Amino acid sequence: MKNRRFVLLASLAAGAGLFLPAFTALGQSSQSKGVLIEQIVARVNNEIITLSDYQKAAQGLEQEVQQDCQNCTPDRIQSLLKDRQKNLLRDMIDQQLLIERAKDMGVSVETDLVKRLDQVRKQNNLATMDDLEKAVESQGVVWEDYKNQLRNGLLTQEVIRKEVGGRMDIGSDEVKQYYEAHKQDFNRPEQVALAELSLSTEGKSPEEIAAVRTKAEDLRNRIVKGDDFAELAKRYSQGSTAQDGGDLGTYERGQLAPQLEEAVFKMDKGQVTDVIQTKTGFEILKVLDHYQAGLQPLDKVSGEITDRLYRQKMEPAMRDYLAELREESYVQVKPGFTDTAAVAGATVIQEVAPTPDAQGKKKGKKKLPLPKAGGL
Repeated sequence: MKNRRFVLLASLAAGAGLFLPAFTALGQSSQSKGVLIEQIVARVNNEIITLSDYQKAAQGLEQEVQQDCQNCTPDRIQSLLKDRQKNLLRDMIDQQLLIERAKDMGVSVETDLVKRLDQVRKQNNLATMDDLEKAVESQGVVWEDYKNQLRNGLLTQEVIRKEVGGRMDIGSDEVKQYYEAHKQDFNRPEQVALAELSLSTEGKSPEEIAAVRTKAEDLRNRIVKGDDFAELAKRYSQGSTAQDGGDLGTYERGQLAPQLEEAVFKMDKGQVTDVIQTKTGFEILKVLDHYQAGLQPLDKVSGEITDRLYRQKMEPAMRDYLAELREESYVQVKPGFTDTAAVAGATVIQEVAPTPDAQGKKKGKKKLPLPKAGGL
């Protein structure tokens, strides 16, 4: 029962053994390098999505599906991939529209970008940002392009939070009605909802492990004195949950390692464990909630219900918002490619043969080249 308040249009997946977001360009990198663009799949106002952009996104999507469904059969992976591919171009266009909207709103995410890069560095046990840059480029990704991809993801999240999430109002009466209609969902065995702050000791010497323990003890002391657990997890945790403030989800008895289960099931909501040493590092766990067996009272699950209702409303509300952006924008798609969210009357890219005069003309700041015949 993860509490996620945003919907990411372009998912960021791990790759090549590193917790590095999968890289999918949106056309800007090709233009900045002066590479000749031969095939244009879509135009979004004054930006373009090329065939190579689309192919990179498709590769990233395949990697994402494999990461999300690691124990699935090849047939199941192909089925999931085929289903997600239907909306690939739609999602690329949506992201570009949201990025442009962020610019119109004057949104800046540079501070958040620095924090996110630092989280990735820590999750990969890299000492410096230079080491992270080298790790990224070792995967064949240009560092500036990688940062731009992260920046774009943060921009889209911020626009969605402000323009969509900020408009939704879920009242107590609605929460109560949902609870009364779905009581069977809240009749449960004993469970604990947990968050973690994890520090890795893999590959470290005994002296370095001792230093990591000292750091873990210091962080726990800060939490006990009142520092926000989620913020410290985002800044210092080296686990895969760092970006979510350490949110691990909810567990029943028998689902955790014995040493962790013994610690958390005797604790109340809001309590924090001592520093626990595991095979791979040190863990600090916080009990976000402790549910006793039976029907959970409304006050125990009201936050969960609010989150459920929020998620239910988010997707249609976001699609309505994106439809508004499309109505206000100029979107063209090449024949043979499908934009599943195209609005009525949307145009398609027409293939025209370039003339010598057209090729020789100097392009203005915002003008895009006409696609070549047969190149689309």
